[in-house]
Amino acid sequence: MIEELQKGLYRVEIPLPGNPLKSVNGYFIRGTDRNLLIDTGFNHNACQVAVQRAMEELGFSMDDTDIFVTHVHADHSGLTGFLVRPETVVYTGEYTAWLYQTRDFTTYFDNITQQSGLLEWVTDDTLDNLGYTYMSQPFNNVCVVHDGTHIKVGEYDLRCVVTSGHAPDHVCLYEEGKGLLFSGNHILGTITPNNTIWEAPWTTQRDYLGEYLESLEKVDTLDVKLVFPGHGAALTDCHKRIQELMLHHRVRLKEILGILADRFMTATEVASKMTWDMEYETWEEVPITQKVFAVGEALSHLTHLVFRGVISRCLQDGVIYYGKL
Repeated sequence: MIEELQKGLYRVEIPLPGNPLKSVNGYFIRGTDRNLLIDTGFNHNACQVAVQRAMEELGFSMDDTDIFVTHVHADHSGLTGFLVRPETVVYTGEYTAWLYQTRDFTTYFDNITQQSGLLEWVTDDTLDNLGYTYMSQPFNNVCVVHDGTHIKVGEYDLRCVVTSGHAPDHVCLYEEGKGLLFSGNHILGTITPNNTIWEAPWTTQRDYLGEYLESLEKVDTLDVKLVFPGHGAALTDCHKRIQELMLHHRVRLKEILGILADRFMTATEVASKMTWDMEYETWEEVPITQKVFAVGEALSHLTHLVFRGVISRCLQDGVIYYGKL
């Protein structure tokens, strides 16, 4: 589906086969010399077909179109390598550029599953089921953007706003004159963006949940009239949604402290006792892909509490145990 949002701005709904999110929003901005496509979908035939259909209907080609990748997740970056042409510039953050150069998709995942106590649930095809099969093939002509970088496309003057948290280098695009925010997965309307950590839990130097909350506060200072998210419909009350997201995480942190009570637990044990909007009655029934997301969410909150000095942790036989001070 293609929807005209404003003059020269279109939403391209790109299907995500086998993914509970169903689809991702690509945004096409028509320029004078160069166009811009924001996010691309999986490296999957169904996504290729959807984007190529959009090219035909909107009358553009990748020869005169650049790409902006909000963050590294495959549903936002996966088709990039398929789409790029020699003239295409790929704008993205530093971590995304680094990962696609190294293609090291497994090291941090192995460390997380071991140190979180999740290893017993992981199978040989877990990474593939998480979407790593749909990561992009290598691509060149990368322009690493930073906070404040401007990208001018036609009548749209887009300012990069680094909003790390959901991903290490997540970047939103803000059009100040029109009050528009292309939010990627930083702000979503009907679901809460998943937060995890992106390094081995025991040695990480970053509090990704803390960064996410700070990034929400950062966006809250902007004059945003419309949010165009990576999934779902546009939002008309950005600031209300930010407050809802911040409250969600405050409730999560309180719940985890209640779960820990007076004992030390692994991140997997904590995740198994957290409240989830899932149809399964027991933790054992939850598919491994959803277990991974749940444990990642638990890890981001536990790590945040460690950084704040609220809880402590210890490492035993390669597994981290968390408990109150």
